[in-house]
Amino acid sequence: MSRLPRLLVMTRIPEAGRVKTRLIPALGPEGASQLHEALLRHTLRQARDAGGPVEVWFTGAETFPRAEFPEAETFVPQPQGTGDLGERLTRAVASACAGPADGVVVIGTDCPGLMAGTLREAAAGLATHDVVLGPAEDGGYYLIALRHPQPALFTGIDWGTERVLAQTLQRCEAWGLRVRQLAPLADVDEPEDLLVCRRAGLAVPTVLPMLQPGLLSVVIPVKNEAPTLPVTVPPLLQAGCEVIVADGGSDDGTAQIARELGCRVVTTRPVRGRQLNAGGALARGEWLLFLHADTRLPATFRDDILATLASGPLLGAFRLQIDAPGWGLSGVAWGANLRSRWLQLPYGDQGLFPRTESFHRLGGFRPWPLLEDLEFCQRIKRQGQIALAPTAVQTSARRWQHLGVGRTTLINQLVLLRYWWGESPESLAAFYRRQKGARPATSR
Repeated sequence: MSRLPRLLVMTRIPEAGRVKTRLIPALGPEGASQLHEALLRHTLRQARDAGGPVEVWFTGAETFPRAEFPEAETFVPQPQGTGDLGERLTRAVASACAGPADGVVVIGTDCPGLMAGTLREAAAGLATHDVVLGPAEDGGYYLIALRHPQPALFTGIDWGTERVLAQTLQRCEAWGLRVRQLAPLADVDEPEDLLVCRRAGLAVPTVLPMLQPGLLSVVIPVKNEAPTLPVTVPPLLQAGCEVIVADGGSDDGTAQIARELGCRVVTTRPVRGRQLNAGGALARGEWLLFLHADTRLPATFRDDILATLASGPLLGAFRLQIDAPGWGLSGVAWGANLRSRWLQLPYGDQGLFPRTESFHRLGGFRPWPLLEDLEFCQRIKRQGQIALAPTAVQTSARRWQHLGVGRTTLINQLVLLRYWWGESPESLAAFYRRQKGARPATSR
């Protein structure tokens, strides 16, 4: 190809209440708009650094505010016009391919991990392929490059769903198009995706504040925990902690109680891994503690955390005690402590605490409905040490008392066995619900 492909940036002009609407419950209208603006500026800088002709196809305003975006000083602005995303993409690609360029590369502005090198790689891929796709981790794509217009790739696609990439690949196969796929990257659409911004180092101080040395941030994932929060939260606030309650859609007043107690509340989908990531992304503390709502900490918890992490482990956890008598529950706690000490595999009900920077760098928890704590600890073990604090937390016995210690332990072990055999977390969550008649929990 003798000329560089034309690069199209598809975006909406930042306006509070009109952009990043799924982030408004976590950030507010202004915060969501500021994050969108930061992502747009990042994308424009990468487009500029990639070289070649660039057009900004915009919506949400009559004209592109060039004076507010010096990153796009030399770019050609183009209004997207009307129609769904497929119609607008078809129109933009046809227009770009009619000009003096060999092919076109199209990107959005939701991906903080997108770099100029990725854009150059996509452009180079068109020398040997008809289509280049950048898969997004949510099942869509963050980039599509074409040697020639292909309207069929934008027609009848279920935009905004996890089926976009698969449907596009099916169309390419049906039309005999040669496809190259780039490395997958993550978009930022939901509160838990803010962790992607943290890992990429996207600077939005009004939304993602700088970490405060000496501060411990406690993240509590909840769903319908109104009775437990008034007991769990006050000691944390009295110790000077920041408390973030990640609510998975409670309908018993949990979120309001958390706000009245002085917590920051972020609302996410009721998936434990997503809740933990959303809270961890918004935390201001130098250290993080992920705490179950029904777990009570020792009086010296803050000093214990700092002392445990001082020797250099990537992750720490407390020892486990269960707040009810009986040899069965004592045996459960004994087994958990033995596993934690010898296998370095503590679970979430023991209170997991990493340094915040380490948590961001490691990418947080998997967005799973259960076993996200086990997978996280497995990943930590491959990179460093997991240490146990000298003191224990007191965890509620309610999950064992519901069906009895023996049956609950058997169910938990079956879940683990099926996990080792390769069953998906979603399937395991469904199995767990059927067996226990309750929502999934990471505590076992």
